[in-house]
Amino acid sequence: MVFYFSSLILQFKLVKEVVRESPTAFNSQTQRVVVLFDDAHKKLWSITEEVLKPLTPEENFPATQEKLQGFANAKGTILFYEDTDVVKTLQEQFELYAENFPIWSDQASGLTQANVWTALAEKNIGANLQHYNPVIDEKVAAEWDIPANWKLRAQLVFGSIEAEPAEKEYIEDENRFRVFK
Repeated sequence: MVFYFSSLILQFKLVKEVVRESPTAFNSQTQRVVVLFDDAHKKLWSITEEVLKPLTPEENFPATQEKLQGFANAKGTILFYEDTDVVKTLQEQFELYAENFPIWSDQASGLTQANVWTALAEKNIGANLQHYNPVIDEKVAAEWDIPANWKLRAQLVFGSIEAEPAEKEYIEDENRFRVFK
């Protein structure tokens, strides 16, 4: 039990450090993070199943349940949020760039998610990024008293590596990359 608890603390410290060090436009630090372990983690995936059931065709729901159970079997979930009040304040302070602040905050969110994923991978911790927002937002916010100005952007499920990822297909390089001299 002591090892398990210390492992959770180390994972939380790692996530905290990576989020703090991830760059943001104007050093806005709009990213907010909630880390769920144990019962809280399982509760998230129970809420997700509850919300998805009426939205999913009945014949497809067993596959959805199986996928969600896989997430629930993981070690934990990191919820990535964006503080929209910070974005609005920056829009008011710097009107010239106002339309860019939501974009820059989204970019910083993606960068932070990738940085956390990479940091976990370096510690041999598996992860997969999910996007059940906005359908779960309301119930998740109510369950964990999330401020109204925090907008859920992604859910990163993490734990042991159970299998190698499926082989990825790539589009042709000439359709994706250009180099000029």
